[in-house]
Amino acid sequence: MLRLTSDHFPIFVPFGVIGFYRYLWYLIRIAASFTYRPIPLPENPTYIAEEDVTIIVPTIDAGEEFKEAAHSWLVGRPKEILIITEERMRGPLQELADAVDPTHIRVLTVPYANKRLQMSHGIRNTTTDIIVFADDDAIWPPTLLPYMLACFEDQKIGGVGTSQRVQPCGERMTVWEVLAAFRLSIRNIEIAASTHIDGGIPCLSGRTAAYRTVILKDPEFLDGFTHDYWLGKYHLNSGDDKFLTRWMVSHGWSTYVQCCKEAELLSTMKPDWRFLKQVLRWTRNTWRSDLRSLFMERNIWTAHPYVAYTMVDKLFNPFTLLAGPVLVAYVAYKSTIPVDSGGYHLPAWNVMLSYLVWLFATRTGKLLPHLWYRPQDIIYVPAFILFGYYFAIMKIYALLTLYETGWGTRTGIGDPTAATAAVTSRKTVAYPPLRLTAHSPLLMSWKE
Repeated sequence: MLRLTSDHFPIFVPFGVIGFYRYLWYLIRIAASFTYRPIPLPENPTYIAEEDVTIIVPTIDAGEEFKEAAHSWLVGRPKEILIITEERMRGPLQELADAVDPTHIRVLTVPYANKRLQMSHGIRNTTTDIIVFADDDAIWPPTLLPYMLACFEDQKIGGVGTSQRVQPCGERMTVWEVLAAFRLSIRNIEIAASTHIDGGIPCLSGRTAAYRTVILKDPEFLDGFTHDYWLGKYHLNSGDDKFLTRWMVSHGWSTYVQCCKEAELLSTMKPDWRFLKQVLRWTRNTWRSDLRSLFMERNIWTAHPYVAYTMVDKLFNPFTLLAGPVLVAYVAYKSTIPVDSGGYHLPAWNVMLSYLVWLFATRTGKLLPHLWYRPQDIIYVPAFILFGYYFAIMKIYALLTLYETGWGTRTGIGDPTAATAAVTSRKTVAYPPLRLTAHSPLLMSWKE
């Protein structure tokens, strides 16, 4: 490939600089993730799960995987688990709850299926100092709760996240689940790096995240959380974890992520093409939230400049990624033209082969942390490369369709009319007060 530089050297300089820049920052992320350390367990913890933790699980169709997940939550001995569902699902979910532990699990309902309303209903019914939101299929290690609570010893920390791995739905992972596992492995590196570098994180994943209840009980938060609109007219139901993360930043709270085996949860992903719908929904949420963080709220620039950089980088990522094959196609075309007519020396097959070898080598290198514990997944690297280009096109499509706020993989979720009706219908409902203990932070700042 270097022989091509003798043909038209200036073409390759900017792309070489871009490539060097991107892989330099990747090496910086790797180095930061290796030097990152989780917060250790305190000798005399301030917060005890059986006194201070309520787990809130918004769901509408929990299946048998819920039982395994619920049993894993109960190992940590939380004070209570609240299952929040829509009214028509109370019976089936009550049966599941009774089959697991009726003394520690309560099932509450809202009139309509809307995740943010369900979460808000759970918040209003919480009486402990710490709330942990969890997906109905999130399987925890026994040590997850103590390690999350350890972070709250720092009174400045308002939200805590964890690292994640994929739990296959069947005996073997499908290609879709492997792609999801690749993404999570890369994400684990990124969040460990950003936490180590400037203490920030782009998103405290909603699969499992813990927050101080005093923050979420704030009427201003509850109102904004359930009345969140894109461009003032598109009601948002998904993207709750992005909203919560932005709220931490904009209100001066620190966050932390426990990236360690002791706090690494397992979560199922869609084992078929529906995974693409999940990714599309996540991508739209990321666009909307990052644009707000960078250009509307702007707190991220001073609070977490490294995270702000990663957000800006991701804005341009699909365009720079697609520029690669476009340039290679151009060079391959020029290679078919005789040299004396302005063509290049190398044959087109050499150009294409060199590019494919480079792609496979660099993408495999990026996936080494995942391949270290699942080397058999190396056969899926070509699928990961193809998915990367598909994802770049999807990101551009998502940017052009940010007005689409549907859930994607579930029908009947997030109806704006239903959401508004549900809020109105609960205005006169009385909720139990927050139990504020002696170690409740910011007691005086809670807006009654």
